[in-house]
Amino acid sequence: MHSVLFWIIIVILVADFLFEKYLDYLNTTTMRETIPDEVKGIYDSDEYKKQQAYQRENNRFGLISGSFSFVVTMVMFLFFGFAFVNNIVYGFTSNAILSAIFFFGIIMFASDLLSIPFSVYDTFVIENKYGFNKTTPKTFILDTLKGWVISAIIGGGLLALIILVYQKTQEMFWIYAWILISAFSIFMAMFYSNIIVPLFNKQTPLEDGVLRSAIQQFSEKVGFKLDNIFVINGSKRSTKANAYFTGLGAKKRIVLYDTLVNNMETEEIVAVLAHEIGHYKNKHVVQSLLISLLHTGIVLFVFSLLVSNKTLSMALGVEEPNFHIGLVAFGILYSPVSFVLGIFMNILSRGNEYQADAFAAQNYNADALASALKKLSVKNLSNLTPHPLYVFFHYSHPTLLQRLAHLKNKGI
Repeated sequence: MHSVLFWIIIVILVADFLFEKYLDYLNTTTMRETIPDEVKGIYDSDEYKKQQAYQRENNRFGLISGSFSFVVTMVMFLFFGFAFVNNIVYGFTSNAILSAIFFFGIIMFASDLLSIPFSVYDTFVIENKYGFNKTTPKTFILDTLKGWVISAIIGGGLLALIILVYQKTQEMFWIYAWILISAFSIFMAMFYSNIIVPLFNKQTPLEDGVLRSAIQQFSEKVGFKLDNIFVINGSKRSTKANAYFTGLGAKKRIVLYDTLVNNMETEEIVAVLAHEIGHYKNKHVVQSLLISLLHTGIVLFVFSLLVSNKTLSMALGVEEPNFHIGLVAFGILYSPVSFVLGIFMNILSRGNEYQADAFAAQNYNADALASALKKLSVKNLSNLTPHPLYVFFHYSHPTLLQRLAHLKNKGI
């Protein structure tokens, strides 16, 4: 039976890779050398050619890096690499918690080391070539080291607690683990910007002036209490612009990239934030959190039924079942379910984006939001004509052209 399960895992991995590469190929078929009529006025001719070149280069690079990752993954499964790492770990500790931490630590550290050359090329060659990169080698190295430390502390700590819960509660562990992960998720949703972001970027309160007054005036108009408005030094790493909301309740805050503040008019920035406020007013933030927590509970329940299954561990070449080997095998077997759920989540998300656009259009200014979306697209060299099938499977937002068409009717 374990050999059948092994080949099921291999088929899943191969099918996923081939399907993703097919979608990437489809996405290249919609690229055009000349500006499509429907997007004239968004790009000039030279800028559009630059955007097309950027998309093609990223596609080629994604094919190479993705293929390399796929080959490494296949080697790990075909030559029982996970069993090899498992034996190394159990060679110096038999403690279930320590063995799991060391096991995933070795796997993730090795994976990061293999991916670093690709990250370096992406950041310092491709992003630099198209005028995006502002990251220095020092910042890149520090970001990598900080990422490792944070992963070790948070990821290792959470994994240790979950395994401890499993040891104490066995069949019922999924309920307690669900409570633990839910509490952690809510905590991070509230305090991520206060705890994690400052380790990488500087956030400063938006100074008094026209922009802050305009944001506060609109917030008061729509009955959205907002006191925390920050500017983040995104230009430290990239020229790309962005803005986001974070936190829940009294801890919610607006974070504006300095690249956004420096390249947009006040009305455009307020329109972008009106869209984000629309997500809160339509309960999208709570909806997404609840769906995520429900999905986590289902995953943990199914995993609890299989974690000690000997067939799972033997499919990876390990005779004695353990938590971390069971987690690896289960993760692959569950991936088709996650893929299908991801499709529905993207459909829901795209609908939510339309609703948030409608809120901004009806309560603020549709033209200002349309102008902001165009500027963001040009600034980030976004793909204006992605293939519909690629959009269906991968896009959590409607395309720019779809959103502009929607805004023409003021979101109605």
